Amino acid sequence: MGHRLSKIYTRTGDKGTTGLGNGERIAKNALRVEAMGAVDETNSVLGVVICELTQDDLLHAQLQSIQNDLFDLGGELSIPGHLIIIDKHISRLEEWLDQLNEELPPLKNFILPGGDRAASHCHMARSICRRAERTVVSLAQQEQLNPCLQGYLNRLSDYLFVAARTLARRKGGEEILWTQTKWEA
Repeated sequence: MGHRLSKIYTRTGDKGTTGLGNGERIAKNALRVEAMGAVDETNSVLGVVICELTQDDLLHAQLQSIQNDLFDLGGELSIPGHLIIIDKHISRLEEWLDQLNEELPPLKNFILPGGDRAASHCHMARSICRRAERTVVSLAQQEQLNPCLQGYLNRLSDYLFVAARTLARRKGGEEILWTQTKWEA
């Protein structure tokens, strides 16, 4: 664990650089920083989803665990060469995915983001997670990265899709199905 902040503003970033966990300074628009930012955004939206859930909800516990994973994943990105995310993180997501999928009917149509507030925010987290994944893929093409980072983000976006479906169907709710617009010529 790096230094704890006792002072929030430092002025060290005023010239367009930011510090990594290893003390190195890099441009704020570097791919590594973009990846850390997208992971942080995903985590922030998950906080909004959690606010819509009760403490005893299984998804509440899972999403809080995922928030901790995302903080670790961001930490791993912040300290080049540091390893935190491992295969067990991915396996756990797969177990949760399987559990949630058992309760859902097979998907026969595309669905639109929505259903209710929690499901909508879960879809937003999924789409931001996909951006984080794309950015990590780009970074991995330039630098050596732990391959589990890509696997975790890929599986997480799948999990968030299924969690959104689960949330949309609760309390008699429905998923919003995509319908193709038909135009007359």
